[in-house]
Amino acid sequence: MPTLRTILDQRVREADSTLYEKLDNNRVRCFACGHCCPIPEGQPGVCKVRYNGGGTLYVPWGYTAGTQCDPVEKKPFFHAYPGALAYSFGMLGCDLHCAYCQNWVTSQALRDSNAVSPPLPASPEHLVRDAIAQGAKILVSTYNEPLITSEWAVAVFKEAKAAGLITGFVSNGNATPQVLEYLRPWIDLYKVDLKSFDDRHYHELGGRIGPILDSIRRIYEIGLWLEIVTLLIPGFNDSPDELRRLTEFLAGISPDIPWHVTAFHGDYKMQNDVARDTTADDLLRAVEIGRQSGLRYIYAGNLPGQIGPWEDTRCPHCNETLIERYGYLIKHYRLSADGHCPKCATAIPGRWSPSFEGQITSRPFSPRKSALFVAIQNR
Repeated sequence: MPTLRTILDQRVREADSTLYEKLDNNRVRCFACGHCCPIPEGQPGVCKVRYNGGGTLYVPWGYTAGTQCDPVEKKPFFHAYPGALAYSFGMLGCDLHCAYCQNWVTSQALRDSNAVSPPLPASPEHLVRDAIAQGAKILVSTYNEPLITSEWAVAVFKEAKAAGLITGFVSNGNATPQVLEYLRPWIDLYKVDLKSFDDRHYHELGGRIGPILDSIRRIYEIGLWLEIVTLLIPGFNDSPDELRRLTEFLAGISPDIPWHVTAFHGDYKMQNDVARDTTADDLLRAVEIGRQSGLRYIYAGNLPGQIGPWEDTRCPHCNETLIERYGYLIKHYRLSADGHCPKCATAIPGRWSPSFEGQITSRPFSPRKSALFVAIQNR
């Protein structure tokens, strides 16, 4: 029986020329993520899915590890087309190895023998066609780290753009200037998991904080819609000092960047007694620190109904509730057609539809595959 490595090595093509360079002795340097791996011949990079074959960098192509339809609020994007359906797709592999990863079955598939997620053949045309058939407005690359599969994402996004869809990344943000410039024409929304504000913590996860902070600045500067998420893990990244430095960093770029501070629950290798679950009080303490740092749009997540008004979007000028939420459910929507507060006319930053178009669902669901999509997966 072929191994997962063997199967994936058959679903590749050469990396885009802007995302790698050839070195001496048949080595290559990859620019898809902040590791900028110098990769010897016959070896993969840190991500395990981009590899050097005879002095050429080969990258994942032509498959998906899974698709799902989500409310865009789940990504989470709270300032981008509220209520819209996001068609999410992913591949395999990651450039980090977080012990608490909720998508470890896909992200750690080539590091952990317990992570089994067989690739399903796919094409950009069929993914986009399936998304439209489900009623999706947005196509999102997620579940693994999308930076390391950027060529495939761009192929899908080109097709999506031609069909009038919005595109987005759900990413750890460990990017490079090269990969962000490559993505820039084809991507609209970018969510970054800012996991900590301590380089030692990032080393524990397999990375460095420097490239993430540089990428957050660059993503904002090049005009992609940016939202930040911090999964609040007691004993790991929840000290007042660390949260203050993190939120002051974001506010220093722009106080209008939405910051989602979300509740941790045990998963993967961080279960049972390794770390306790985040409480509502933990979230509210983080919210207050963010508010003191000057952030205008702060959201507490994963504990619906337990964190007061911090699921809602409110006007920073008059405090009017503009979008009332319960979890992923939009309960009330009061933004004007041009994205202003109807009470005081303050402009609310984001990507807004002219009107609230309702929700297909407030819960994730598995797509109903078209016959053509099923056919290509069965090849």
